[in-house]
Order: sequence, then C-alpha cells, then structure tokens
Amino acid sequence: MNKNVLGIVIALVLAMGFGINYLANMPGPLDDFTKCLAEKESIFYGSFLCPACQHQKSIFGSSKKYLPYIECSNPDRSQTQACIDAEIENYPTWFFGDGSVQTGILELEVLAEKTGCQLPSNE
Repeated sequence: MNKNVLGIVIALVLAMGFGINYLANMPGPLDDFTKCLAEKESIFYGSFLCPACQHQKSIFGSSKKYLPYIECSNPDRSQTQACIDAEIENYPTWFFGDGSVQTGILELEVLAEKTGCQLPSNE
C-alpha cells in the first residue's frame, strides 16, 4: 500500500511540474509587442531597487521576459558600468531608436507610438 501511495505522490509532483513549465512557456498577449520594442532598438534601463521599474515591468505581465531591459544596480547598490556609460540618472529610463530618451513609467500606448510597434487588439 505504501508503494502505491508513493507512486501516486510522485506522479502528481511530476504532473504539477510539467503543468507549471507548460504555463510558464505559454505565449503572453504582449510577446510580439515586447519583442518588437527590442527590434526597434528600444532599451529600458532600470534597477531592482526601483519600485517604478518593477511597476513598468509588471505592465508587460508574462511578456516581461522579452523586454530589452538593462539592470543598472549591482548587488552592492552601486551603478553598473553599462548605465554609467549610458549616463543613466533616473529610473526607469527608455532610449529609443530615433535617439530620443524618456524617463518614468511609460504606458504601452506611448511605447507603441514611439516605436511603431503594434499593440494587440482587445477583441
């Protein structure tokens, strides 16, 4: 009897693991839009210490993994060399392919307008 219970527990754990992996790899509604931002040479500079940066990432939901994001903070809270070189002073900071720069949380519509990337329709 104990072997049967153990077998069932192992099967359930494996099934849950496969299910979580499947859900984590499902396409998000903003995947194409977020990939387009990178293709259009947009860069989002931020810091894990910055609540506004965390909010900016959360707007993208599961598609945030495709953000053209550069982390500006080292574990010791100093600024990374990439962000020093880019002269980043505020977070979040967005650089765009046309050479323009904007700081603060940007709504998806603003990013679409700046890049020409198309947002998915809400149908």
